[in-house]
Amino acid sequence: MKKLLLIVSFFTFSANAQVIGLQSFATGFSSPVEITHPANDARLFVVQQGGIIKIVNTNGTVNSTPFLTLTSATILSGGERGLLGLAFHPNYATNGYFYVNYTRAGDGATVIARYSVSADPNVANAASASILLTIPQPYSNHNGGTLKFGPDGYLYIGMGDGGSGGDPGNRAQNINENLGKMLRLDVDSGSPYGIPPTNPYVGVAGNDEIWAIGMRNPWKFSFNRLNGDLWIADVGQNAIEELNKITSPLPNTGLNFGWNCYEANTSYPGAQGPCPPYASTVAPFTQYVQASGRCSITGGYAYTGSAYPNFSGKYIFGDYCSGEIAFLSNTGTITWSYNTSDTYSIYTFGEDMNGELYVAVTNTIYKIIDTSMGVNDFTKAGLSLYPNPAETEVFIKNSSEIALSKVKIFDLTGKLVLTKAVENNDTTPAVNIAALAAGLYMITVEDLTGNLYQSKLIVE
Repeated sequence: MKKLLLIVSFFTFSANAQVIGLQSFATGFSSPVEITHPANDARLFVVQQGGIIKIVNTNGTVNSTPFLTLTSATILSGGERGLLGLAFHPNYATNGYFYVNYTRAGDGATVIARYSVSADPNVANAASASILLTIPQPYSNHNGGTLKFGPDGYLYIGMGDGGSGGDPGNRAQNINENLGKMLRLDVDSGSPYGIPPTNPYVGVAGNDEIWAIGMRNPWKFSFNRLNGDLWIADVGQNAIEELNKITSPLPNTGLNFGWNCYEANTSYPGAQGPCPPYASTVAPFTQYVQASGRCSITGGYAYTGSAYPNFSGKYIFGDYCSGEIAFLSNTGTITWSYNTSDTYSIYTFGEDMNGELYVAVTNTIYKIIDTSMGVNDFTKAGLSLYPNPAETEVFIKNSSEIALSKVKIFDLTGKLVLTKAVENNDTTPAVNIAALAAGLYMITVEDLTGNLYQSKLIVE
């Protein structure tokens, strides 16, 4: 018997919040804080806060040998510290370079370092470390951690304000500090790095690495892989969580996201000033108050995949504290659609090469799926599918005697995995599914006029 590996939840919270589900994809992780991949690479690389990077293959298996291990001699982990970020060079396939963000053993300073892959594509060269940038950290929290290459080929780094609470050092508004900023480096034009000539403080007062100021703790940010829009989730202080969207092409004018003068769109009472007018700062694209267990936003991704059309045009993110996952519409409306329950924390989201999304919850990586896709298509057409779940064979009962022509089965990446022609006079066609792995699939039936009818199929 096939082992059923699928874990899908069909919680219903409101009439319009029934689509997000989670399918168990890979497990056995410890504090997974980043899920990413090189360009055009089907593998997923999972970063563990304690210092290990693991490779997950397309079938959900995890390589027994880590891609990279950073020990306590290199990193200081615990709390908000540790190995926090990973980014692959856009030309990784040819140069083998990747970049990590970690807090340094001893003093907890943020380090951005470059490594190279070894001759084995599944193992890094641990001796290839080259430190690009070191940023002192006055406290143990608000380290940011994410780093990603933008569509311009530059490396973007999210830096928190240095910690404690309320930005006591007034660092986020200080242009001579790299804390509380979005930094931007040109890793290809200098040693250890170059400065993009369009960075806003080049040739004037202020640190040349800075691209934008006024961040509290941009724990997660991402670029839309299709249009280059930048999404930054900035964790709030005591009241409001905010999400910022910067439309591509990204400006080079020195954006100010407002902290600690403003928490989202509200004046912050602990601001030390001088503060710019709110109108001259970047207003959040959307925000939500800290209530109902919500207290720390975990940024996600704009959905750009093809498997779930209902997700198209939506940004998916979560809250670390409440364990909830939400949709964001293109008008800024938040719909809390899935709750992993208060016993779980949303560490990070990830995206594969096809734009399908994943989320790290406790020690497991889940694939984000649409549980409502095609639910009513068969019923409306007088079709039914049985047995479901099925193990070796499934039957389609055609009560309406529709002239059917073809049956197709797709996996959750949208890949066609089975096709079967249907005879016109066959009112109960059978489909052999013995070769399919256990999991959730979409089955599509086409009639002679080109109409399509869909339903979910669970293979045991």
